[in-house]
Amino acid sequence: MTIYIDPPTWPGHGRLWSHLISDVSYDELHAFAERLGVPRRAFERDHYDIPAQRYADAVAAGAVEVRSREVVRLLHEAGLRRPKGRYPSRGSRNS
Repeated sequence: MTIYIDPPTWPGHGRLWSHLISDVSYDELHAFAERLGVPRRAFERDHYDIPAQRYADAVAAGAVEVRSREVVRLLHEAGLRRPKGRYPSRGSRNS
């Protein structure tokens, strides 16, 4: 069980964001995000969007820091990658 986070370098809505992922399951990812107090609406297909000001909180809670390209590689290797436009991002049991 490992949760990973990339640096907050993704711009959006006037701030920078990180991606929080699991290499095991979405259930594990949702549980970790819930412990951090991250709202479910921050889940996007296969990751949570985490604002830069919460990055240190995620790392302190046990998320492993990786480069952004590692996030995609880890998701592919785990079979958890959901490319945009192919899967619903919210609402299903496995999302």
